[in-house]
Amino acid sequence: METEMAAESADQAEVFAFLGDPATHGLREPVIRIDTHGASVFLAGDDVYKVKRAVRFPFMDFSTLEKRRLACEAEIEANRRNAPDLYLGVIPISRESNHLRLGKGSEIIEWAVHLRRFDENRTLDRLAAQGPLEPKIAAQFGEMVAAAHCKAPVFRDRNATATLRAQIIETGRGLADAGDVFPAEAAARLQGAMLGAFDDVEPLLLRREEAGDVRRCHGDLHLRNIVMIGDAPVLFDALEFDEKLAICDRLYDLAFLLMDFWTRGHFSEANLTMNRYLSASDSLEAQLSGLKALPVFLSLRAAIRARVATLEPSPSPETIASARLLFAAAGDFLAFEAPRLVAIGGRSGTGKTQLARRLAASIGRPPGAVHLRSDVARKRMFRVSELERLPQEAYQPEASVPVYSRLYALAALTLKTGQSVVIDAAFFKESERADAEVATGAGGAFLGLWLDAPLQARLQRVSARHGDASDAGPQVALAQEDVSLGEINWVRVDAAQPPERVAQAALAVLQKPGA
Repeated sequence: METEMAAESADQAEVFAFLGDPATHGLREPVIRIDTHGASVFLAGDDVYKVKRAVRFPFMDFSTLEKRRLACEAEIEANRRNAPDLYLGVIPISRESNHLRLGKGSEIIEWAVHLRRFDENRTLDRLAAQGPLEPKIAAQFGEMVAAAHCKAPVFRDRNATATLRAQIIETGRGLADAGDVFPAEAAARLQGAMLGAFDDVEPLLLRREEAGDVRRCHGDLHLRNIVMIGDAPVLFDALEFDEKLAICDRLYDLAFLLMDFWTRGHFSEANLTMNRYLSASDSLEAQLSGLKALPVFLSLRAAIRARVATLEPSPSPETIASARLLFAAAGDFLAFEAPRLVAIGGRSGTGKTQLARRLAASIGRPPGAVHLRSDVARKRMFRVSELERLPQEAYQPEASVPVYSRLYALAALTLKTGQSVVIDAAFFKESERADAEVATGAGGAFLGLWLDAPLQARLQRVSARHGDASDAGPQVALAQEDVSLGEINWVRVDAAQPPERVAQAALAVLQKPGA
């Protein structure tokens, strides 16, 4: 395989030298070249030219000029939906009187995708390598992917579930073929575990396919294929070489991004992305029930990424080490972890939502717990956006009954999938706290946390709020001082401390044996 790849790449050497020459583009500064296993990309001033490498893999075939032309056209089609300002078109590279030129000539010898250049240092893999991402940015990713899936074409007749099974088998074989990187017995065990997990969720996946959750997705949704342009994330470089792989379950598409975050150690970002995706989804219950398939989705994404890393002609020691870490993660994603429900209650301004977000990534299996929030559930029930204020009548006791019922129903649905849940709500009534514990009847352990903070601290916090789903201001916080709470048998946490200290105290409770 490597000899064939090297020979085919040599045929493109003239084209690559041409595109890498600043004079081709009328530049003085150097042209930057970036190689992947399937393409060579040339950054030239304000332009980018992407040429498919003349390679053939089991999952990708760019071995002829015509196949590369079709792949370039498919890439434009696949990406203009999410990045119309970046993708400019397909451009031929021609030979004319013994020299090459961009554009049509007497002999077209190659094709390239022409893009508008962006700041390559603003791709998410590079930003993530610098440290944690701001929660606001991470939240945008989930909303962006949900919006992309909402407008993506639906396919009910492409046998996407069968294709997924075939991917597991093919990936397992590929891992076994790379015996110098992955132990053969371990590769066989991983494939068996993935197939077992797949068989368990196959009926669910078939129902999702019939219901419209299989769509023409991005297909290659990892951090390197997201770029921040201004303050907004933009999806680019969607999978173009095989529609069978790109037409998939929407949660399988999302799983690539979650896996990439998680295996890089960005656990909070993975969890927040998942939760914002669910919150922004056009079918919350359907996506919550689909979480049952998330372990096999995450595992397969990690296994495929591990296998692809070994397909480079001469993978570096760093690449091999990364592949082995992804291989190990593929197995870890399938490990069972009992789900649990954590409920966080307290008066307005005690920091319930902030604590829930900080804890969620540490609760249950990857990528952590589903965060259900009463403020958001209430807004959904009244069919308004999260930031639109509701009238006072929406907060009367009788109006809160269906809100809590909704939270418990969503929690029970999620727990049945094996995913953990954290609910943040006031929980002023003893009956509300008791009903929260009943929700774990679907399976899993329960822990209730009650946050206490003095009035002055709470008033300062609610006064400083902006851009939040909560409508509670200082008047509400004052009025809550007189609310009778009854007996509170949940674990009480001092919420007057800085948020980091509150989270540490709550985590200590979570990690206690039997908690």
